[in-house]
Amino acid sequence: MRVLGIETSCDETGVAVYDSERGLLAHTLYSQVAVHAEYGGVVPELASRDHVRKLLPLIREVMNGAGVTVKDIDGVAYTSGPGLIGALMVGASVGRSLAYAWQVPAVGVHHMEGHLLAPMLEDNPPAFPFVALLVSGGHTQLIEVQGIGQYRILGESVDDAAGEAFDKAAKMLDLDYPGGPEIAKLAQSGDPGRFRFPRPMTDRPGLDFSFSGLKTYTLNTISAHRGDHGLPDDQTMADIACAFQEAVVDTLAIKCRRALEQTGLATLVIAGGVSANTRLREKLSLSLAKVNGEVFYARHEFCTDNGAMIAYAGCRRLMAGQREGLAIRALPRWAMDTLPPLAEV
Repeated sequence: MRVLGIETSCDETGVAVYDSERGLLAHTLYSQVAVHAEYGGVVPELASRDHVRKLLPLIREVMNGAGVTVKDIDGVAYTSGPGLIGALMVGASVGRSLAYAWQVPAVGVHHMEGHLLAPMLEDNPPAFPFVALLVSGGHTQLIEVQGIGQYRILGESVDDAAGEAFDKAAKMLDLDYPGGPEIAKLAQSGDPGRFRFPRPMTDRPGLDFSFSGLKTYTLNTISAHRGDHGLPDDQTMADIACAFQEAVVDTLAIKCRRALEQTGLATLVIAGGVSANTRLREKLSLSLAKVNGEVFYARHEFCTDNGAMIAYAGCRRLMAGQREGLAIRALPRWAMDTLPPLAEV
């Protein structure tokens, strides 16, 4: 089965063509970072307008790159949620309309299921069952995965997601948007021994996360070391970035190891934009080695939002017989553990 995948949940327009026998044929991604950078975060209306401008040209580009025509497409998959309602409506409207016009089935894909399954695009994919850490700007969740659609939420953030906390800490340090890569870059020149920030909710049982207190601790540390120009000196800024990053990745690593011990599983899959963080990968590898665990990632280009993960997830659901009705469905909130399980195909 050959599937066109469309991702427009937030500030990136992703399109891909996936073939169930040959794998990923082509994919492309347009990032709106430059559009939103001057505002320090995503402006929903601007995001929707940019998706409208870019989506159809990107679909043509990907189909040409894959060497396929309309007659070669067997199904269309698009992100139905969760995400920004306006952005979701662009992809869902275009995707459902194309499927109707081309007389092929369509399926709405859960954005986070796409992230969870992104490592399946690699040459050495993980085998079920496993524990997944989904960590991005909007989500931080630990999930026990027995198969596609067989998800049990083990823990999640009770306030800010990890990626959101990175963005807000970067804004406090007057760094550019998006904040995660900027914090990581600045942290490389920081002294890891100067500051020690708290590891939230690791001193009690459970697998939930909280990063709002860490954000406040970061702001207080910045305030205590302000110089004449309103911010700490360059070295202190780097030291704070380093301490913040260490606190976040330590917290994630501790919770992941705890989740593996709790479930009795030995495989961890990490997906979402924050999974590209090099320091997090180092920490998880060291932590899991102590319990003979194995960790799988998507390649860096598939850590952030992309069309390839939607095309793959959609292909699996279309092959299992799932079909969308004629209604255009966009769900800004959508619990992942409500997805229907799939039989292996």
